[in-house]
Amino acid sequence: MVNKLLTSSTKNSGHRKRLKERFFASGLDGFLDYEIVELLLTLGTPRRDCKSQAKAAIVKFKGLNGVLTASAEQLGQIKGIGLSNSIGIQIFNALLERYHRELINSETIFNSPRSIFDYLRAKIGNEQKEHFVLLFLDTKNKLILSEVSIGTLNASLVHPREVFSQAVLSHASHVIVAHNHPSGDPTPSDQDVKTTRRLVEAGKILGISVLDHMIITSDKYVSLKAKMLM
Repeated sequence: MVNKLLTSSTKNSGHRKRLKERFFASGLDGFLDYEIVELLLTLGTPRRDCKSQAKAAIVKFKGLNGVLTASAEQLGQIKGIGLSNSIGIQIFNALLERYHRELINSETIFNSPRSIFDYLRAKIGNEQKEHFVLLFLDTKNKLILSEVSIGTLNASLVHPREVFSQAVLSHASHVIVAHNHPSGDPTPSDQDVKTTRRLVEAGKILGISVLDHMIITSDKYVSLKAKMLM
């Protein structure tokens, strides 16, 4: 039994070493998706093989992007992956969020749906509850202030009074509205469209334009302006 355990430990050690050598030699070129997950899992899993867990995670979360954006609780649904085992993936997510937060600062100009998505994905794209975001911009479309609220897109949360009172206080010229769809489907609902049009009309009265309403997921987005739904 002891010899069997030693053989297994030696085999796993050799496999990990080969993964690391491949990474040092050419980065992630040639790595399969499960091998990337496996490499991250080894950071929190001493000695034990992580290949089967990595493959199971790829299947459950439907690809590499799904695994990398999964929460620690979701990853824990995979047999053999606990809180400590998933630390490599958690570190990846934390670094990605920090990177986007520092890369995109108050000098960012929001001049396209993609630029809005790049900013908001790190903020709310991976949230498992619905979050509502307001971006207040100056005359040059630079960010003055952002506000995030947790809750469904209901009348009390996005009442024009709540939206534009802060816009007036921050001397904003424009507002961008956004929220996430935890389901992963960014298709706007009838309520999304109705709420947006009500905000647009209220903004006209105050002289503050609503530039867009974006619906965000971890890897997709829909611009209601681009869809001509505003």
